[in-house]
Amino acid sequence: MQVRAIFEAACACAARGVKVHPKVMIPLAATSAELKVERELLEQEAKAVMKAQGRKVPYQFGTMIEVPRAALVADRLAEYAEFFSFGTNDLTQTTFGISRDDAETRFLVEYLDQGILKTNPFATIDQAGVGALMRIAIEKGRGRRPGLEVGICGEHGGDPATIAFCHQLGLDYVSCSPFRVPVARLAAAHAALADQQPASLRTSRGPKKSPARRATSRRTA
Repeated sequence: MQVRAIFEAACACAARGVKVHPKVMIPLAATSAELKVERELLEQEAKAVMKAQGRKVPYQFGTMIEVPRAALVADRLAEYAEFFSFGTNDLTQTTFGISRDDAETRFLVEYLDQGILKTNPFATIDQAGVGALMRIAIEKGRGRRPGLEVGICGEHGGDPATIAFCHQLGLDYVSCSPFRVPVARLAAAHAALADQQPASLRTSRGPKKSPARRATSRRTA
């Protein structure tokens, strides 16, 4: 239903001369076989709509990396995904094995007070754990599909420390709540200016592009 609505709207816009390029993001994929089946079903619907409307619009299918397994087999997912977006809230939950709601209303404050955790992992990316998975996913994904677009979606996208880390990884964009976009853009610009990383350490995508130009707001239903 959602894909049909997206492509009906895209065709309607194209009929008015508006350039459109819908991107459909499939969430929570853990295996390439699962993603392949889901993409085939959704792409059939997209093609049926375009045939009925008598129009063709360029489109892409991608996936959200939200579970550790997806990060570890990102090269296989890249066979069927044309872009990645890290769902960092869910990836943090599944990596730590904790619920954000339970943690933030119960034991997380005590963990921070006692120094068990240095920062709230739901506010700033845990670079040693979640960040390591992100790095693996990027390297594997772009190793299979050079030029793969990668970003993050979630409140982490408005955190300056997380944005600096994303810049180091070579991400293309960050997405966050609208009110955090100005801070995100400024943090991304600072990360770009402070970048002194040797070329030999850059990702396989090549010279990094700062996500400053792609700090976008996340729309919610």
